[in-house]
Order: sequence, then C-alpha cells, then structure tokens
Amino acid sequence: MTYRLIVFDWDGTLMDSTGAIVRAALAAIAELGWPALPDERIREIIGLGLRESWGRLFPEGPDDGFEAFVSSYRRHFFAAEQQTSRLYPGMRRMLRGLRARGHALAVATGKSRRGLDRDFERTGIGDFFVTSCTADESRSKPSPEMLLALMQRVGVGPDRVLMVGDTEYDLEMARRAGVDAFAVTWGAHEQERLQACAPLACFSDLRALTGWLDGQASRGAAGGGSSR
Repeated sequence: MTYRLIVFDWDGTLMDSTGAIVRAALAAIAELGWPALPDERIREIIGLGLRESWGRLFPEGPDDGFEAFVSSYRRHFFAAEQQTSRLYPGMRRMLRGLRARGHALAVATGKSRRGLDRDFERTGIGDFFVTSCTADESRSKPSPEMLLALMQRVGVGPDRVLMVGDTEYDLEMARRAGVDAFAVTWGAHEQERLQACAPLACFSDLRALTGWLDGQASRGAAGGGSSR
C-alpha cells in the first residue's frame, strides 16, 4: 500500500525559515522592551500558532501584549523572510516527483493563510498542493484538527496518509490523527527530541527522504508492497 496523501509542514521542513522566525521574535521582544529570551526558547515554540507561541513564551505576559507582539513579529518576520528564507535545496524537485507519481500533496502549518499564500506565490510551488490548512483556519498543532480537515477534503483515511515535519508538534499531531509520520532534522527541533516522539523514521538528509519515498512508490506500483 502506498501513501495517497503526503502532508508537509512548511517552516523548517520545506522552507529554510527557522532563522528568520527566531530573529523576528527576538526583534519584536526587544522592540517592546520585554525581557530578552535565548534563541532556544524561540526554536522550542516553532510550529505552534502565534497565540500558542505567545502563551508559552510569556505565560505571565500582559493581557494586551499579544496583539502588540504579533504586529511587531509579523513586521520583522516579513523583512527577514524576504532576505533569507528560501526553499531547501532539492525540495522543488522532490515535490514535483511525488506529484508526478500520483501522490496528493498538502501543507499543514502554523503560519497564517496570508503568510502561506505569500510564500506559495514567492516560491512558485503552490500548485503542487491539492489543499492546505493554516493556524488561523484550525486549532493549532499538536491538535489533530488540521490533518483531519485535510483528510476529509481529499477523501482519504489515516492509513493512507503520511505527515512530514521538523517539530514534535507535527509528530504529535500525526499520532493523535492516527497517521504515520516522518521527522526531518534540518529544521527547528533536534533529532533526540524528534526521536522521542517515535516517528517511523528520522531523516537528516533530503536525499535519504526522497530515496525512501521513491522506493515506497516503486514497491506500491510493483504490486502492493506495504509502506509499514
């Protein structure tokens, strides 16, 4: 059995934007005059929606601080993103190949719809995906709501779905949705933390991930080899 639907996280999985997120959050915190935080605290919350990120970074923060943080963060992120964020090398080729072999592709992300659509336009890969779900359209990861919505739209059950992400929130979302998951280590969370979530595999090299997916597609085409 092959995976009918492959769902990708965006930031840190397809897009090399982790550094831009960290810089933007730190700049927003400094601009607002709040206590400085180490880079690791920012990387820890990457993958969550902005509301959930705010709650984890500033659990005792002012009630009116969220909107100020979001406004400042988005302004700094947009500037940093335009300068540094790019698709990881080889991603476009991998996605094109998966689509050519009949996989439906989707995105589940902590970004806003506006931010994801901007990235789709900027990278030119939006047409690779049959559907997508963002944090302002669904409950934030690690809730399974994003994956459940995507599966319903495509009309596929959890046993035919694979989630690929770079954070424990992606992997926990997949577990709660009953979906297989792969972790990639080139994004926000370290390999040890990802492996603690027991993904099917943990890849540190895009060629290895692409090779596994190519092989899995070939086994399925040759006569129904199991993906498990």
